[in-house]
Amino acid sequence: MKVRAVIFDLDETLIEEESSNDVSALTATEIAVARYGIDRVALLTALRKRSRELFLGGPMIDYCRDIGISAREALWGSFTGDDTSLVQLRNWMPTYRLRSWTAALEEVGVDDQALAAELAEFFAIDRSRRHVVFAESEQVLHDLKKKFRLALITNGAPDIQSTKIDGSNLASFFETIIISGDHGFGKPDQRIFRLALERLNVVPHEAVMIGDSLNRDIAGARAAGIRTIWINRYKRALTDSHGVPDIELTDLRDLPTLLCPAD
Repeated sequence: MKVRAVIFDLDETLIEEESSNDVSALTATEIAVARYGIDRVALLTALRKRSRELFLGGPMIDYCRDIGISAREALWGSFTGDDTSLVQLRNWMPTYRLRSWTAALEEVGVDDQALAAELAEFFAIDRSRRHVVFAESEQVLHDLKKKFRLALITNGAPDIQSTKIDGSNLASFFETIIISGDHGFGKPDQRIFRLALERLNVVPHEAVMIGDSLNRDIAGARAAGIRTIWINRYKRALTDSHGVPDIELTDLRDLPTLLCPAD
């Protein structure tokens, strides 16, 4: 595939997201296990379920969907900034986090709101410090940067995604970094892909999008006329509903040999 520019997604493409959430949550649950002898996996399962329910029923769900904030991210992000929606989200977070942990504890038979507050604070601090890069990411980016213009498009709140990027030490590889929360729209909206193309000074057929989400990364980029490579690390089924990628890989290792500079 001949290209001039390579555009990357961040979460689950270059860095581990869900596993980092789980490790932080399981670390937090040890506090509850020590006091009440509960099943830590049962508490983690309850937290996933109840936090998602509260998040989907919350007052900021439309905004979070537009820019790509997840229920798990809402449990630890600071949501700094003066944007009205960010302020509203920031004001709701203490209630959301306390209710999520309280409900999760209640589901495993523990009624202790003080503990819920302690777990909410512990998780937010621990998760904000935990940034795990996939083993091949840095070397692949190093190799590609020699030949191509690189960009990063990531959905989410500016402070959350900036914390991930800084914590993973990947920022220096990219000519431009675009965070959806800075613009009010995110993948799969074509506007965010066009913004990346404009900043890279390339036309759609000169670029390729690398990402793990069939809906956000693959379908969004294809709609903008950009070729796509789907990173399917977890062997998910490919369906036509979101568009078929040009290439499917299980990790990033083969990218330097698959891509070559356009004439």
